[in-house]
Amino acid sequence: MEKDMIFKVSLFFLFFFSFMSFLMGILLVMNNLKIFIEFELISLNSCVYVLVLYFDWMSVFFFFVVTLISSMVIYYSKSYMSEEIYIFRFIILILLFVLSMVLLIFSLNLISILLGWDGLGLVSYCLVIYYQNVKSFNSGMLTVLSNRIGDVMLLLAISWMINLGSWNFLFYSQIFKLEEFMFYILILVMVAAMTKSAQIPFSAWLPAAMAAPTPVSSLVHSSTLVTAGVYLMIRFEEFISESMISNILLLMASLTMLMAGLSANFEFDLKKIIALSTLSQLGLMMSILCLGFKNLAFFHLSTHAMFKALLFMCAGLIIHNMKNNQDIRLMGSLSIFMPLVSINFNVSNLALCGFPFLAGFYSKDLILEMVLFSNFNLVVFFFFFFSTGLTVSYTFRLLYFSLFKEINYSKVFMLIDKDKVMISSMFCLLIMSIISGSLMNWLILPFYSMIYLSKGLKLMVWGFLLMGFIMGILISKINLIFKNNMIYSMYFYLGLMWFIPNLSVYGMNLIVLNLSLKLDKFLDMGWLEKLGGMYMYSSFMSYSKMSYYFYFNSIKLFIFFFFMIYMILLMF
Repeated sequence: MEKDMIFKVSLFFLFFFSFMSFLMGILLVMNNLKIFIEFELISLNSCVYVLVLYFDWMSVFFFFVVTLISSMVIYYSKSYMSEEIYIFRFIILILLFVLSMVLLIFSLNLISILLGWDGLGLVSYCLVIYYQNVKSFNSGMLTVLSNRIGDVMLLLAISWMINLGSWNFLFYSQIFKLEEFMFYILILVMVAAMTKSAQIPFSAWLPAAMAAPTPVSSLVHSSTLVTAGVYLMIRFEEFISESMISNILLLMASLTMLMAGLSANFEFDLKKIIALSTLSQLGLMMSILCLGFKNLAFFHLSTHAMFKALLFMCAGLIIHNMKNNQDIRLMGSLSIFMPLVSINFNVSNLALCGFPFLAGFYSKDLILEMVLFSNFNLVVFFFFFFSTGLTVSYTFRLLYFSLFKEINYSKVFMLIDKDKVMISSMFCLLIMSIISGSLMNWLILPFYSMIYLSKGLKLMVWGFLLMGFIMGILISKINLIFKNNMIYSMYFYLGLMWFIPNLSVYGMNLIVLNLSLKLDKFLDMGWLEKLGGMYMYSSFMSYSKMSYYFYFNSIKLFIFFFFMIYMILLMF
């Protein structure tokens, strides 16, 4: 009964806040309102710490997305984590995670942003190591240490902004553009956003965070942890738009988008493919943000959250039925044995590809048409369109392996999708994956600029989607028998995220660990062993033994030494 009460209370409050924030968002959009709420907490010399809560349509709509997805994830966990002993601890961690994200969403103050930012990092570590095995501990350490770099960058930005007398960055929009030293604050914020949203070279932790339970992955990869960096850069967009920082971030985000799309095409772990898909979409959001389209980046951030959460929920139910096996080569024919899950899985994947009139279509198609319509070079064009083709490629490869090809599992299996709790939570997000694109398009982009393209450019988007579909079929059919062939070497290289995990883990740690091994061998177990502590220890022990011997044989020794000294004197 206590478990049911915990789920009911948390689900009710989250869903209630979600519904109210949606209504409030419509009100703010219709009246073009922005609400500031200030609390003066402490005043130290000339620096006043004021907690500012900023309610505009963007923050309120994102709050709606976060609370809706988290409520569905908690309801989904009621069945998925039903065998868990410490379910109360799990729910508390999820709620703390959401609370940290909410603090980050509504804050304009760098210190309160840091509280939410650091809360996300800390709680994510607790959730990644939830299953408490060696793989989870390694993944948790990689996650928390990568995010710690961003925390340090925010701390440095806070210490730098203390010279201005306040940390409310929105009040200094003109100073950010005029003062030269403010450029360094923007660099610090950019690096912090890159670590949280796993842009190159900090991409290794995002697939590693898959060690967490699947409901956590659904929440992390849709609307909380990885989107925090994108959301922070959306808030700082007007400051970076006219500086060199946007070009640097554009290059890193575009490379991330390309790398993740290539790696997902050669991966066989179901959850890791979806994680690399998230990484690719984060690169897309960052890229379009750096080109100056803030509203488009937020639009794709919101629509992507809906179908990505649904995608992870479907993956969790499939993994449950496959007896915790995540290799897509062992799956197949799930459309026959699990039709309800297959419907959700299919719709979420098609929304990810940008299939017409699903959620992803409205944001992705608009992004690609704005890239064509704007005056950008061929490099930007290549990154956007080729990465979109790769998205279609790995999506159809995943659908082929999991839903359509013959099942490759054991002779005796039982695949069912009659879990009412999981299916009902997934169907709620299925509806949002269908309607959220058109709904938010009407709400937040009512008077968007007219995009007029020629017929060839209009059809170019569909051409790249078709090329991606053909490429996905070809990659699915590649036979891995050629062990010594160039194809296998390319397959191996492209599936390793351009060796970024190896460089992040072994490249950073191996040199230090080898040096410490040599120091231990040559110093601690070598000269210091002979001349250091052990030498002094053995010397003191010999002296103490000598004094001990003198102490217990004093009369005999005195007589002996007296006799020896007397004999020496007689000799000389």
